[in-house]
Amino acid sequence: MAKNKKAELYRMVMGKHICPYGLKSIDLLKSQGYDVEDHHLTSREETDAFREKHDVKTTPQTFIDGERIGGYDELKKFFGKVQEGTTYKPIVAIFATTFLMALSTAWAMSELNIIRVIELFIAISMCALAIQKLRDLEAFSLQFLNYDLLAQKWVKYSYVYPFVEMLAGAAMISGFLMIISAPAALVIGTIGAVSVFKAVYIDKRELKCACVGGNSNVPLGFISLTENIMMMAMAIWMLL
Repeated sequence: MAKNKKAELYRMVMGKHICPYGLKSIDLLKSQGYDVEDHHLTSREETDAFREKHDVKTTPQTFIDGERIGGYDELKKFFGKVQEGTTYKPIVAIFATTFLMALSTAWAMSELNIIRVIELFIAISMCALAIQKLRDLEAFSLQFLNYDLLAQKWVKYSYVYPFVEMLAGAAMISGFLMIISAPAALVIGTIGAVSVFKAVYIDKRELKCACVGGNSNVPLGFISLTENIMMMAMAIWMLL
């Protein structure tokens, strides 16, 4: 990596506000081997004057070799750091965490066997995925309505689904009221599996999955279908 690469950064640093994108820009520049000349804009008047001078609407702004690169998003593009398209990262993060939680819980309960770990993994995953949906119920509902067959017939189902998933998952962890929670999980899992299969494999639609909440970039497909099949299998196992 070449030495003595220099960049100038102008960012807001005020008593009640330090721009997070400015901090991210500094970190990115340094990670690319740049010495950063960090200029603080310490007042609203100074910030407005800077924007007017350079004809920009936002800060921070980065300059390399006298050329304005732009804000943090433009800086990421400059270094080729922009991730395009869909991603499975949210699903990987959730399932990795819930699997560790399942292992830890089984250990604490002195039930560290593969069956109990799988039971806990599925149940805890249901709760974690429900939390993601409940963070923004309206956004989840909009994305869910793109493919779920029951929600398209009865819109209120798109608001009910996360609560059923959460309560069924919690009940499966404890074994409480399985006569109610297991059939509920079986119903929503079956409807979900049929809906995903139809949308992806029959209609050949390219959609985003609402499994981790609305506005996600997780593609609707095999992972989404597997999630619903796991829920169905768990419900049948609990009933048996």
